[in-house]
Amino acid sequence: MGDNKRKRGRKPKTPADDTTTTMDFQYTHPTSATTSTTTTTTAANDAVSVPPSGASDLGGTQSSRRGRGRPRKVEDQAEKEKQRSNRAAGSPEPRSSRHVDQNGEGAHTMGVVAEPPLTVTKWESVVRVVPSMDAVVKVFCVHTEPNFSLPWQRKRQYSSSSSGFIIGGRRVLTNAHSVEHHTQVKLKKRGSDTKYLATVLAIGTECDIAMLTVSDDEFWGGVSPVEFGDLPALQDAVTVVGYPIGGDTISVTSGVVSRMEILSYVHGSTELLGLQIDAAINSGNSGGPAFNDKGKCVGIAFQSLKHEDVENIGYVIPTPVIMHFIKDYEKNGAYTGFPILGVEWQKMENPDLRSSIGMGPDRKGVRIRRIEPTAPESHLLRPSDVILSFDGVNIANDGTVPFRHGERIGFSYLVSQKYTGDTALVKVLRNSEILEYNIKLATHKRLIPAHIKGRPPSYYIIAGFVFSAVSVPYLRSEYGKEYEFDAPVKLLDKHLHAMAQSIDEQVVVVSQVLVADINIGYEDIVNTQILAFNGKPVRNLKTLANMVESCNEEYLKFDLEYDQIVVLQTKTAREATLDILATHCIPSAMSDDLKT
Repeated sequence: MGDNKRKRGRKPKTPADDTTTTMDFQYTHPTSATTSTTTTTTAANDAVSVPPSGASDLGGTQSSRRGRGRPRKVEDQAEKEKQRSNRAAGSPEPRSSRHVDQNGEGAHTMGVVAEPPLTVTKWESVVRVVPSMDAVVKVFCVHTEPNFSLPWQRKRQYSSSSSGFIIGGRRVLTNAHSVEHHTQVKLKKRGSDTKYLATVLAIGTECDIAMLTVSDDEFWGGVSPVEFGDLPALQDAVTVVGYPIGGDTISVTSGVVSRMEILSYVHGSTELLGLQIDAAINSGNSGGPAFNDKGKCVGIAFQSLKHEDVENIGYVIPTPVIMHFIKDYEKNGAYTGFPILGVEWQKMENPDLRSSIGMGPDRKGVRIRRIEPTAPESHLLRPSDVILSFDGVNIANDGTVPFRHGERIGFSYLVSQKYTGDTALVKVLRNSEILEYNIKLATHKRLIPAHIKGRPPSYYIIAGFVFSAVSVPYLRSEYGKEYEFDAPVKLLDKHLHAMAQSIDEQVVVVSQVLVADINIGYEDIVNTQILAFNGKPVRNLKTLANMVESCNEEYLKFDLEYDQIVVLQTKTAREATLDILATHCIPSAMSDDLKT
């Protein structure tokens, strides 16, 4: 090609205007974030094309187009090496920009604009997702669980890690199961390498929340407490923050609120308000906060659904339950629990059932089936009464009350918002007459308790017979996690349906027989309830121990379920007890709580 050849449509320039400019074009591919540099040479009759903003080819590079007829001038090799070394060192490179022709002739010139110097990215600005994330702490706990099968011993200690977060008043919230049967609890702040000893202030087994504090002032420095937000609506975004799977760095998972209802709290064996979310909640997330899109805490992660047919279903303790726990502690100086009405009820959806009781189409409510004998106001309500409203809120035939716009929830939510000892106005229908009562609310007294609240299990031993009080942890220790299928039917019936007739009533069983000569023939008795001793009913374990220890009769006679009896000579039984305790290295014939 000749030098006289020019591009089509271009006005030829005079030889005096013939100049050569060397430019470096820098372009970054938006997906690969890889920078490529192309060197082009422009002449007087060359047309230079600059890549438009946001455009790129698949290779992440953009080539420039030269005009026809002019050969590319060769750059000095030393200069090229200098530019290459500058780019490798991170020095700023010039960036091209297109300028409008100012002489009206359509000519284009190239200007050089210096690229701003590279700045060092601060990690704090990269990893910060929500403002309150610095308040999330990792909880280290050493547990020493009691041995319910051998109640005079404790199990081997083990360690666990979970999550928690700082709230106002120099306090930290986490899950109750994270610090259950704790021997030592330590906390570590995000980005810190120091673990601080913590003190457990309160444990709410029903709501699965625990409150901790740290005496070291250094722990509270530089951290703002978490602020609580309102109860989220369906489809609101939530972010769960914590330390899952024992990781040392914080983990964030996001999702939305997919359901809001009365949930079964596995740890507390209770039913309280809960949020279902689709964010992943794994082991170690327990106790971590769930934030809304404004950075405010709307719940505490505490359990997830593990089933082959579902994925990513997690549950969060919502703010109403959290605030109830906090206010309960502040009001009473300790956790007192969530109250109950003390009744079992039946739906009134069947029209024939409603008409038989005298309910018109304009009246709705639920029928009382049974009343807890231990409820403080059990004498006011009666079976077959129809509860029409609770504290002025009408109850539907299915037991629900209005919750929010387009939502309904079980009326037990209204009860759970009260505190132990509070009163509530209950309107009932009895024999076609409407009555109103101020009912005092109290905590639930279960015949077989779900927890023993951190206390060691009680036991009493006589002649090798080990007597224990039945609780859910005891059943789990004896029969494993599937105790609801493997435990004796009569014990399960009492666990699921029986009601305590008095505050101190317990189910006392012969948990095992430590074999000795005196108890020959009784070795196979295991987990069988004792009903009476020497003709007197056994109300609880302490009553049994007192009756046996003070017995002056010749024989000790125990009446068991299934019409079994155990008869022992009193003097021989007491003498044999000392030898059996020594053989099995048992420190005492009874637990410390029975000695007082």
